[in-house]
Amino acid sequence: MGAVRTAGAVVAGVLAGVGVLHAVWAVSPWPMRTPAELADAVVGRGDEMPPPAACLAVAGALGAAAYLVGAEAGVLPAAGPARVRRAGVRTVSAVLLARGTGGLLVSALGLGEQSARFRRLDARYYSPLCLALGAGAGAVAVAGYREPDRVA
Repeated sequence: MGAVRTAGAVVAGVLAGVGVLHAVWAVSPWPMRTPAELADAVVGRGDEMPPPAACLAVAGALGAAAYLVGAEAGVLPAAGPARVRRAGVRTVSAVLLARGTGGLLVSALGLGEQSARFRRLDARYYSPLCLALGAGAGAVAVAGYREPDRVA
């Protein structure tokens, strides 16, 4: 497996896993004991998680992102126009890089109203993970599996 396929498989797998985690959060505070603990760790303010529909929407977006990266890397079956997948992977990369960079700046500088726990977790785990996934998706976007566009 080439470097692009490997990067695509890893990024797609992690995005899918994080998507499953968000779906779990629609019905459970796992791995925390209470919704308030989970909200403090992953939202950073308030004592309630976002509504289940919001968790499921994020899960769906992460699943779509996982598919786009995996398909563009050639590790998942491709559907639809290649140019749409390529644009999608570029968007996934840009969003993840923006989230990672913004998260590091906000958390490291203490600019938001998030809890100290969230800022610590964000600076240590969430933002660096977003940067790594964004870079991996960017590599796939630049040098991904190139299937010519087909006219149906």
